[in-house]
Amino acid sequence: MSDLVTVTIDGVEVTVPQGTLVVDAAKMIDNDIPVFCYHPKLKPVGMCRMCLVEIGVPMRDRATGEVLRNEDGSVRLNFGRGLQTACTVVVSDGMVVRTATQPVKDAREAVIEFLLTSHPLDCPICDKGGECPLQNLTMRYGRGESRFDFSNKILLDKHVPLGELIYLDRQRCIQCARCIRFQDEVVDDPVIDFHNRGRRLEIVTLSEPGFDSYWSGNTTDICPVGALTTADFRFGARPWELTSVASVCTHCPVGCNTTLDTRREAIAGGRSVIKRVMPRQNEWVNEIWICDKGRFVHHYADAPTRLKQPLVRKNGQLVEASWDEALDLVAGKLQQHKTAVAGLAGDRLSNEDLYLFQKLFREGLGSNNIDLANRRLAGGDVVAQVGLASGSNLKELGAGDAVLVVATDLHEEAPVWWLRVKQAAERGAVVVVANLRPTRLDKFATHRLHYAPGEALSTIRQLVNLAKVEMETADSDPLAAAADALIKAKNMVVFYGSEGLTYEETDALARLLANLLLVKNGEGHVGRPNNGLIPVWPHSNTQGAWDMGVHPAFAPGYKPVSEPGLRATDIYAGVADGSLKALFVIGADPVGDGLMADRGQLDFLVVQELFMTKTAELADVVLPAQSWAEREGTFTTGERRVQRYYMAIPPIGDSRPDWQILAQINERVGLGKPAFAASLVFNEIAKVVPQYKGMDYRSLARVEKQWPDVGGEDLYYGGTAHENRSGLGQQWACVAESATVERFDVAEQPVIARDGLQLVRVAALYTSGTLIEQSPVLHHRMARPTIQLAHADATALGLADDDRAEVTVNSVTYETAVRVNEQVPAGLVLLSGVPYIAGLTTAQIRKLETAVAQPTGD
Repeated sequence: MSDLVTVTIDGVEVTVPQGTLVVDAAKMIDNDIPVFCYHPKLKPVGMCRMCLVEIGVPMRDRATGEVLRNEDGSVRLNFGRGLQTACTVVVSDGMVVRTATQPVKDAREAVIEFLLTSHPLDCPICDKGGECPLQNLTMRYGRGESRFDFSNKILLDKHVPLGELIYLDRQRCIQCARCIRFQDEVVDDPVIDFHNRGRRLEIVTLSEPGFDSYWSGNTTDICPVGALTTADFRFGARPWELTSVASVCTHCPVGCNTTLDTRREAIAGGRSVIKRVMPRQNEWVNEIWICDKGRFVHHYADAPTRLKQPLVRKNGQLVEASWDEALDLVAGKLQQHKTAVAGLAGDRLSNEDLYLFQKLFREGLGSNNIDLANRRLAGGDVVAQVGLASGSNLKELGAGDAVLVVATDLHEEAPVWWLRVKQAAERGAVVVVANLRPTRLDKFATHRLHYAPGEALSTIRQLVNLAKVEMETADSDPLAAAADALIKAKNMVVFYGSEGLTYEETDALARLLANLLLVKNGEGHVGRPNNGLIPVWPHSNTQGAWDMGVHPAFAPGYKPVSEPGLRATDIYAGVADGSLKALFVIGADPVGDGLMADRGQLDFLVVQELFMTKTAELADVVLPAQSWAEREGTFTTGERRVQRYYMAIPPIGDSRPDWQILAQINERVGLGKPAFAASLVFNEIAKVVPQYKGMDYRSLARVEKQWPDVGGEDLYYGGTAHENRSGLGQQWACVAESATVERFDVAEQPVIARDGLQLVRVAALYTSGTLIEQSPVLHHRMARPTIQLAHADATALGLADDDRAEVTVNSVTYETAVRVNEQVPAGLVLLSGVPYIAGLTTAQIRKLETAVAQPTGD
């Protein structure tokens, strides 16, 4: 049987895959059937009846099954006795659909009329005005006047906070249930629902705190009316006043495509500011969704506390200086101390910034003492060989495929990856989760491997060894069953993180997982689309930092250096003991993050930053940088997709883009005339970094038609997520796509006996930090320092649920809340809401009677 069927819609034939809904088939030929409740990413329910159409199917002889024909030879059709919902009817071969007959028009008019019986006439002040499906469809299909008695109109509450982030106008709500279904079906957070019946039907929140979900902002995008609005955009601007600029999210390695909607504001002195962040469709990356962190943390770009002018320390005080004075001083001091100089970078910087930073040290100062300020996760060199193959799309994973997730909580660290793995499981993919403790992904996992503290590497080594063995049955051994399911999969994708592991352990983990992917070498789980290794990097451009050579042992393009420089930990030691004389910190706050106590015995410290961080307060020179929204550049995702972002707002004060500052310093140390545009820096990258060969800003801006068709004029179909007109990015090819990769040597590491309670720091999406603290809208959602432990362990410490405790780990003390959680394995303490702590450690824990302090750190 063919997988395609041919239908006729308003006289136009279209051939579509079996299982396609009538409304989608019509959309494929630009025949827009109006909808309210239907959304192409949700299951159809046929609630609103706006999509009613006439549907005829070929009549067949009951005895022979032959198609009946009219006298003229045409197929005899049965249109039934009424209209049918186009959003619930699946196409069949020979079907005929009529969408413009009088009965259809009358039905649409009636539906609109009923929806407006109690709908407020506040379009001039409604946030949705100008991008409102109800408004647009009323103009197209509605009556010119209402026949209902105004006195029968029901008045409902118009300003109902479902939580701190989302407000509900119950009078505008048309009960389409899109928001409820999204929260239930798509993101598995059924925290809102209907309450009451009939005309009193209303949406309520079922969680405490209200609307407790990382995905709540997406409901405002798919709401077909102005019923749901975000707290920071409500009554903030009209859609037609906004200028939309393509961008990329800066908060995790997924690289969600976004659009920054900006407007000039009198309160900002006529300067354009970001009014809202919207998803931009990229079906290879984030589809049309973004998490609330990506939606609401943008406020730091317009924060009044931003650095605006270069600062130079004179007489013990940081005072404003000209750019020339500051840059001359920086270049002179770095050259003066070039034999004892080091650089530390943050991994939120762009590829252009990171490339020029390493160029300054390697070519300008002759030093390989360059590293990320807080390097948590190893394996970039392994990923370059067996990473997720180019052409991959996690949306294609399903029955017959497998996903392995090790030592990471995707829901907290990379929410969109969690969502995509969850959906792969729902499509039939085998999901194997290996971690110290249960996470949100366990619910969707086929196999759950919870190893004891310190046994991560030995567990994965066993998994690899078992995968090499042909097994007839492995049901009795969970590890063997998981190995069998993985190795038999048609495609396999592996995610790995650093939860409970040191940096050295993550390097071994990456190599072991690479060997798992290489078990079927030649048939493989490497070098083919939808196969390979994905590191769950801590920040948005950690992958780019590896690619650009911000590493003491690798130059750009993973070329080993002849004399490796100092790692970050050694740099901090050199600062303390005086063996290093000058330090350049860019886009990082090692003092604020607890990695560096102070400036130690440095003769010179320069910091390039957005804000006056703890490290910047100690600097001799502070250089004000621009945020990602004030400039253009590129990031590389954890899937190695290079993506471009664009300038959306004018610079704050006299700040400059990081790459430009570095280019001007490079000129002063003898590296030639500086590039005058980020695109030219990227062109140099494409020449130096083999993986980026053939890329430029034009190729990164290429787009292609995506399905579902979202972001056009018919906002009722897909919501207000933006169409992607500015680039889908390019995924660079790993070595396995063109050459054979040999198995990796991984030294066997002994399992260390661990006594007493073991503490592991676990991720929380809203952990306090420099950027998130600039967004007041999220302050109530920020993760407070909290420990979770099993009941028996809590009792042994004299702790109970909701107690307060003092936790001392690595000589740092935190005041925390206490949560007794029986899902936490015995002997383990989970600490969240605090700065990153590597590996497993012991801690001193005692009960407190004082109030819990506010969170600090990053």
